[in-house]
Amino acid sequence: MAKKKGEIRRRNVEKILLVAEQVFAEKGYAGASMGEIAQLADIPKSNVHYYFATKEDLYREVLLGLLEVWKQDALCFELYDDPRIVLSSYIRAKMAHSRDRAYGSKVWAAEVMQGAPILQEQLRDNLYEWAKLKEAKIREWIDDGRILPVEPSYLLYMIWASTQHYADFNYQICLLNDDRPLDDLQFEKAVQSVTSVILRGIGLTP
Repeated sequence: MAKKKGEIRRRNVEKILLVAEQVFAEKGYAGASMGEIAQLADIPKSNVHYYFATKEDLYREVLLGLLEVWKQDALCFELYDDPRIVLSSYIRAKMAHSRDRAYGSKVWAAEVMQGAPILQEQLRDNLYEWAKLKEAKIREWIDDGRILPVEPSYLLYMIWASTQHYADFNYQICLLNDDRPLDDLQFEKAVQSVTSVILRGIGLTP
Protein backbone atom coordinates (compact mmCIF):
# COMPACT_ATOMS: atom_id res chain seq x y z
CA MET A 1 0.00 0.00 0.00
CA ALA A 2 2.79 2.42 0.95
CA LYS A 3 4.59 1.62 -2.31
CA LYS A 4 1.42 2.33 -4.31
CA LYS A 5 0.89 5.65 -2.53
CA GLY A 6 4.49 6.57 -3.18
CA GLU A 7 4.07 5.87 -6.89
CA ILE A 8 0.89 7.96 -7.03
CA ARG A 9 2.69 10.82 -5.31
CA ARG A 10 5.60 10.58 -7.73
CA ARG A 11 3.33 10.66 -10.77
CA ASN A 12 1.29 13.56 -9.43
CA VAL A 13 4.33 15.63 -8.53
CA GLU A 14 5.88 14.94 -11.94
CA LYS A 15 2.66 15.99 -13.71
CA ILE A 16 2.32 19.15 -11.60
CA LEU A 17 5.93 20.19 -12.26
CA LEU A 18 5.62 19.72 -16.03
CA VAL A 19 2.37 21.68 -16.18
CA ALA A 20 3.87 24.36 -13.94
CA GLU A 21 6.75 24.75 -16.42
CA GLN A 22 4.24 25.57 -19.13
CA VAL A 23 2.18 27.98 -17.03
CA PHE A 24 5.20 29.82 -15.62
CA ALA A 25 6.66 30.07 -19.13
CA GLU A 26 3.46 31.43 -20.66
CA LYS A 27 2.22 33.64 -17.80
CA GLY A 28 5.36 34.45 -15.85
CA TYR A 29 5.65 33.95 -12.10
CA ALA A 30 3.31 36.83 -11.25
CA GLY A 31 0.65 35.80 -13.76
CA ALA A 32 0.65 32.09 -12.92
CA SER A 33 -1.85 30.70 -10.43
CA MET A 34 -2.01 27.47 -8.50
CA GLY A 35 -5.62 27.10 -9.62
CA GLU A 36 -4.72 27.14 -13.30
CA ILE A 37 -1.87 24.71 -12.74
CA ALA A 38 -4.20 22.35 -10.87
CA GLN A 39 -6.80 22.58 -13.62
CA LEU A 40 -4.34 21.83 -16.42
CA ALA A 41 -2.80 18.98 -14.43
CA ASP A 42 -6.30 17.61 -13.74
CA ILE A 43 -5.48 17.43 -10.04
CA PRO A 44 -7.56 19.06 -7.28
CA LYS A 45 -6.11 22.38 -6.15
CA SER A 46 -6.03 21.12 -2.56
CA ASN A 47 -3.78 18.25 -3.69
CA VAL A 48 -1.42 20.64 -5.46
CA HIS A 49 -1.15 22.62 -2.22
CA TYR A 50 -0.55 19.35 -0.36
CA TYR A 51 2.57 18.75 -2.45
CA PHE A 52 3.59 22.41 -2.74
CA ALA A 53 2.38 24.72 0.02
CA THR A 54 2.86 27.95 -1.95
CA LYS A 55 3.36 29.10 -5.52
CA GLU A 56 6.93 30.08 -4.64
CA ASP A 57 7.61 26.54 -3.36
CA LEU A 58 6.36 25.12 -6.67
CA TYR A 59 8.31 27.65 -8.72
CA ARG A 60 11.48 26.87 -6.79
CA GLU A 61 11.05 23.13 -7.37
CA VAL A 62 10.55 23.73 -11.10
CA LEU A 63 13.81 25.69 -11.21
CA LEU A 64 15.75 23.15 -9.13
CA GLY A 65 14.45 20.36 -11.35
CA LEU A 66 15.64 22.22 -14.43
CA LEU A 67 19.04 22.74 -12.82
CA GLU A 68 19.31 18.98 -12.36
CA VAL A 69 18.34 18.43 -16.01
CA TRP A 70 21.11 20.79 -17.15
CA LYS A 71 23.57 18.94 -14.88
CA GLN A 72 22.52 15.58 -16.31
CA ASP A 73 23.11 16.92 -19.82
CA ALA A 74 26.73 17.58 -18.86
CA LEU A 75 27.52 14.15 -17.38
CA CYS A 76 29.48 13.45 -20.58
CA PHE A 77 32.23 15.69 -19.18
CA GLU A 78 32.75 13.06 -16.47
CA LEU A 79 32.13 9.94 -18.57
CA TYR A 80 34.45 10.69 -21.50
CA ASP A 81 37.76 12.40 -22.10
CA ASP A 82 37.74 12.92 -25.87
CA PRO A 83 36.71 16.58 -26.45
CA ARG A 84 34.93 15.68 -29.70
CA ILE A 85 32.77 13.07 -27.96
CA VAL A 86 32.15 15.21 -24.88
CA LEU A 87 31.12 18.36 -26.73
CA SER A 88 29.11 16.54 -29.40
CA SER A 89 27.21 14.65 -26.69
CA TYR A 90 26.68 17.79 -24.63
CA ILE A 91 25.37 19.80 -27.58
CA ARG A 92 23.01 17.01 -28.61
CA ALA A 93 21.65 16.66 -25.07
CA LYS A 94 21.13 20.42 -24.77
CA MET A 95 19.41 20.56 -28.15
CA ALA A 96 17.15 17.64 -27.24
CA HIS A 97 15.98 19.35 -24.08
CA SER A 98 15.48 22.60 -25.97
CA ARG A 99 12.97 20.65 -28.03
CA ASP A 100 11.42 18.47 -25.32
CA ARG A 101 11.52 20.96 -22.43
CA ALA A 102 11.13 24.29 -24.23
CA TYR A 103 8.85 25.69 -21.52
CA GLY A 104 11.40 24.86 -18.87
CA SER A 105 14.15 26.63 -20.78
CA LYS A 106 12.01 29.76 -20.97
CA VAL A 107 11.28 29.66 -17.24
CA TRP A 108 15.00 29.32 -16.53
CA ALA A 109 15.88 32.19 -18.88
CA ALA A 110 13.28 34.47 -17.29
CA GLU A 111 14.57 33.73 -13.78
CA VAL A 112 18.20 34.41 -14.73
CA MET A 113 17.37 37.59 -16.69
CA GLN A 114 15.67 38.97 -13.58
CA GLY A 115 18.77 38.36 -11.50
CA ALA A 116 17.61 34.99 -10.12
CA PRO A 117 15.44 36.44 -7.29
CA ILE A 118 14.24 32.97 -6.23
CA LEU A 119 17.23 30.79 -7.01
CA GLN A 120 20.09 33.20 -6.33
CA GLU A 121 21.71 31.32 -3.44
CA GLN A 122 21.44 27.91 -5.11
CA LEU A 123 23.02 29.29 -8.27
CA ARG A 124 25.88 30.81 -6.35
CA ASP A 125 26.49 27.59 -4.45
CA ASN A 126 25.86 25.05 -7.22
CA LEU A 127 26.08 26.52 -10.70
CA TYR A 128 29.35 28.36 -10.08
CA GLU A 129 31.21 25.29 -8.83
CA TRP A 130 29.65 23.09 -11.53
CA ALA A 131 30.69 25.47 -14.32
CA LYS A 132 34.24 25.81 -12.98
CA LEU A 133 34.69 22.04 -13.10
CA LYS A 134 33.65 22.03 -16.78
CA GLU A 135 35.98 24.93 -17.50
CA ALA A 136 38.84 23.04 -15.86
CA LYS A 137 38.22 20.07 -18.18
CA ILE A 138 38.28 22.34 -21.24
CA ARG A 139 41.47 23.97 -19.97
CA GLU A 140 43.09 20.52 -19.73
CA TRP A 141 42.29 19.90 -23.40
CA ILE A 142 43.88 23.23 -24.29
CA ASP A 143 47.01 22.57 -22.21
CA ASP A 144 47.36 19.16 -23.88
CA GLY A 145 47.05 20.72 -27.33
CA ARG A 146 43.87 18.77 -28.08
CA ILE A 147 41.80 21.84 -28.97
CA LEU A 148 42.68 25.37 -30.01
CA PRO A 149 43.14 27.93 -27.22
CA VAL A 150 39.83 29.46 -26.18
CA GLU A 151 38.49 30.95 -22.98
CA PRO A 152 36.59 27.97 -21.46
CA SER A 153 33.77 30.05 -20.00
CA TYR A 154 33.11 31.72 -23.36
CA LEU A 155 32.95 28.33 -25.06
CA LEU A 156 30.31 27.22 -22.57
CA TYR A 157 28.36 30.46 -23.05
CA MET A 158 28.41 29.91 -26.81
CA ILE A 159 27.08 26.37 -26.44
CA TRP A 160 24.33 27.48 -24.08
CA ALA A 161 23.30 30.37 -26.31
CA SER A 162 23.30 28.27 -29.49
CA THR A 163 21.36 25.35 -28.07
CA GLN A 164 18.87 27.14 -25.83
CA HIS A 165 17.98 29.51 -28.67
CA TYR A 166 15.88 26.69 -30.14
CA ALA A 167 13.70 26.74 -27.02
CA ASP A 168 13.68 30.38 -25.98
CA PHE A 169 13.05 31.68 -29.51
CA ASN A 170 11.04 28.80 -30.92
CA TYR A 171 8.29 31.18 -32.06
CA GLN A 172 10.79 33.00 -34.24
CA ILE A 173 12.15 29.73 -35.60
CA CYS A 174 8.66 28.53 -36.49
CA LEU A 175 7.87 31.89 -38.10
CA LEU A 176 10.93 31.67 -40.32
CA ASN A 177 10.12 28.03 -41.13
CA ASP A 178 6.81 28.86 -42.83
CA ASP A 179 4.92 28.87 -39.51
CA ARG A 180 5.87 25.27 -38.74
CA PRO A 181 8.07 23.78 -36.03
CA LEU A 182 11.20 22.05 -37.27
CA ASP A 183 10.49 18.46 -38.26
CA ASP A 184 12.78 15.61 -37.18
CA LEU A 185 15.08 15.93 -40.20
CA GLN A 186 15.36 19.70 -39.87
CA PHE A 187 16.08 19.42 -36.17
CA GLU A 188 18.78 16.83 -36.77
CA LYS A 189 20.38 19.17 -39.30
CA ALA A 190 20.24 21.93 -36.70
CA VAL A 191 22.02 19.71 -34.16
CA GLN A 192 24.68 18.84 -36.71
CA SER A 193 25.11 22.47 -37.74
CA VAL A 194 25.59 23.72 -34.18
CA THR A 195 27.96 20.85 -33.44
CA SER A 196 29.99 21.47 -36.60
CA VAL A 197 30.38 25.20 -35.98
CA ILE A 198 31.44 24.71 -32.36
CA LEU A 199 33.89 21.89 -33.03
CA ARG A 200 35.49 23.50 -36.08
CA GLY A 201 35.91 26.69 -34.09
CA ILE A 202 38.23 24.90 -31.66
CA GLY A 203 40.10 22.92 -34.30
CA LEU A 204 38.14 19.66 -34.31
CA THR A 205 36.39 17.91 -37.19
CA PRO A 206 32.77 16.89 -36.47
